[in-house]
Amino acid sequence: MSDKKSHYIPYGRQHITEIDVNAVTEVLRGDFITQGPTVQKFEQKLSDYCAVPHVVAVNSATTALHIAYHALGLTEGDELWTVPNTFVATSNAALYCGAAVNFVDINPNTFNMCVESLKKKLKNAKKIPKIVVPVLFSGLPCDMEQIHALSKEYGFKIVEDASHAIGGSYKDTKTGNCAYSDITVLSFHPVKIITTGEGGACTTQDPELAIKMQELRSHGITKDPTRMDGETEGGWYYQQTDLGYNYRITDIQCALGASQMNSLDKFINARRKKVAYYFDKLEEANLPLLMPTNDTNQSSWHLFIIRLDVSKTDKTRRQLYDHMIAQNIGVNVHYIPVHLQPYYKNLGFKAGDFPNAEEYYDACLTIPLYYDLKQEEQDYIVQSLKEFFDEK
Repeated sequence: MSDKKSHYIPYGRQHITEIDVNAVTEVLRGDFITQGPTVQKFEQKLSDYCAVPHVVAVNSATTALHIAYHALGLTEGDELWTVPNTFVATSNAALYCGAAVNFVDINPNTFNMCVESLKKKLKNAKKIPKIVVPVLFSGLPCDMEQIHALSKEYGFKIVEDASHAIGGSYKDTKTGNCAYSDITVLSFHPVKIITTGEGGACTTQDPELAIKMQELRSHGITKDPTRMDGETEGGWYYQQTDLGYNYRITDIQCALGASQMNSLDKFINARRKKVAYYFDKLEEANLPLLMPTNDTNQSSWHLFIIRLDVSKTDKTRRQLYDHMIAQNIGVNVHYIPVHLQPYYKNLGFKAGDFPNAEEYYDACLTIPLYYDLKQEEQDYIVQSLKEFFDEK
């Protein structure tokens, strides 16, 4: 067996440079550390990169989802549909609005929302959802053109959960452009492509939605006289026009995010090269594994996920997970299907409801992928996989 690595290899991690540190330090030494001009600077960088006119930065992708749903009018009596193959925040944020949640099964090849399943569910639905939320799983774009066409036919709104996907693209437009959606949500958690520590953003082409989300992130308050009930009483005056939240992001975080944006394309290119290396080495190893969709030109490659080919091995994902952890390799599982969580089972969901997502979950494993991952570490990861399947 190969020697165990002396250091832990996580499945994902941030890349912070001295330039990033200096950008944050500059803000800390300035006049504004929260709710100042650096928030707008970061939003403008996102706007320019995604070629989208409006960006609203907030303190997490979860809160971004919440204000996106709220801005689109999701409320009690409405339904929101998403996929079970996502983090619980995607659906939880709909429950925060008092709405009901349902799911659409995934395409077994892309792990994204299956358009045919969506068509069938819409055709047979007693109630059309207010919002449909495709998740760009691992950074791979969904078939947004078809989903958008269905939204026009059935009258639902679209929020793209692109928490994994900044830097990716679809049909020559950057993720976040909202060419086929009402709002796109981005995430800047440390394991994502760029980071603000914690943070998220909503992008939209609709100026009214943008204004609404700006108000919702800050207590539902406006200082715009044109949005007030009656006349303003002076420059200090504000009005609360909705029940909003304190979802604001700080200048400190946005200084890091604005600095990281300068490296975004470099990060994406590096990830794609590492993905190509994985494909070459894993194909050469000829292991009983199924590879992800090899779309190196569109996906941002937040995650690299392998699956056990259960037709060719009787070994289990749990055994593989334990083996890799024992080798100091921080593998992970993305995701436990949301409908199998105890809270959602109490809402009436059960095993067998979404078989593609459940079959995917039973066999999937995320292996390390991030900017600083070294080729020798990738070799060690592949060698550890080979050793697992060689063991009797």
